[in-house]
Amino acid sequence: MTASLQVLAEVEDRLRRAGAVALMGQLQDGERGVGHVTKLVPFQLFSQRKRPGYTLRAMHIAVASHHRLPVKGYGGTERIVVALVRGLAALGHRVTLIAATGTKLPEASVVEVPPKRLRDPALDFSALFPRDAAVLHTHFPVRKLPAGGIPFLQTLYGNLKRGEAVPPNTVFLSGNHAARNGRDAFVYAGLDPAEFVFRERKDDYDFFIGRLHSAKGYHWAVEGAKRTGRRLILAGGWRPSFTGKIKYVGEVDGKEKAELLASARCLWMPALCDEPFGLTSIEALFSGTPVLGTRRGALPEVLTPEVGALCDTLDDMIEASHTIHTRSPAACRAHAERYFTHLVMAAAYVRVYRSLCDTGALPPGQPTPYAPR
Repeated sequence: MTASLQVLAEVEDRLRRAGAVALMGQLQDGERGVGHVTKLVPFQLFSQRKRPGYTLRAMHIAVASHHRLPVKGYGGTERIVVALVRGLAALGHRVTLIAATGTKLPEASVVEVPPKRLRDPALDFSALFPRDAAVLHTHFPVRKLPAGGIPFLQTLYGNLKRGEAVPPNTVFLSGNHAARNGRDAFVYAGLDPAEFVFRERKDDYDFFIGRLHSAKGYHWAVEGAKRTGRRLILAGGWRPSFTGKIKYVGEVDGKEKAELLASARCLWMPALCDEPFGLTSIEALFSGTPVLGTRRGALPEVLTPEVGALCDTLDDMIEASHTIHTRSPAACRAHAERYFTHLVMAAAYVRVYRSLCDTGALPPGQPTPYAPR
């Protein structure tokens, strides 16, 4: 079975377990990548319930974001929202996107709202919510449930402050993210493989991308390069001064970022904080690049020994860096395609939407088979 057909089979299985039956689907391979999914002919879905926006064919989902989409620059949260909208549309669902003025996304009907109004805590979503939509999914914190009994959920992208109450109907980004807040509802982030360049042959440099802040552990990557004598390229905000084999390239995105990820010998993710997910890790895997990370946050759920290494100390990371390049680029790509595409994410959210509409409750997340319990 090809990687693409395997992805299709798994998406169908997820949809069946979500209470739907896939009658028809056709997958076409793209020109780039390993089994890259570019188009999925809409599924026809059957459900036991009939309600506005929740028909025999598909759901009508309202997605809300503070930002103008698609975003220019990195914008990790915004890229996940765009990936979700495109994934839902590819699975045959109808999407209305409530977002900042200037948003243009062909996969959705767009309701443009001035950014200041979107950030108003007193915003009445019932005035923006399409009458025939089944559920509202926001991607920014909402402390008050929308009026009118609208089925509603929100995805939390950051870490709550100590003692801060969990907002109502919150879905987290990983099992660890949820558990640290006393909850069990989560959906892993996903991205479109088409955004990335896959490369088997690597150049002789290690890569770090992110905020150059101690919490991100960039100084571990720098120290590792100094001790091993390897080339290190750092990309991110704040301009430090480095010499020798350590090169700082500033903030990168788009094609430049894709090329740097695809050509790197490995990606360093020495996070010294609990990342809710760690989007850069799957960006590297889609590029065929193994990940060298710490055993913090969601990384133990994302990485396996076949595609990366998890370490507890800097000395451990330096030791692991000597063999990290032996991981197969094809295995890295296949792993990301199995668990972290926009289609897999969208199918998981459909399960959440249906549970919310049918029972009024969020279902527990479905961890990868190797996720720590």
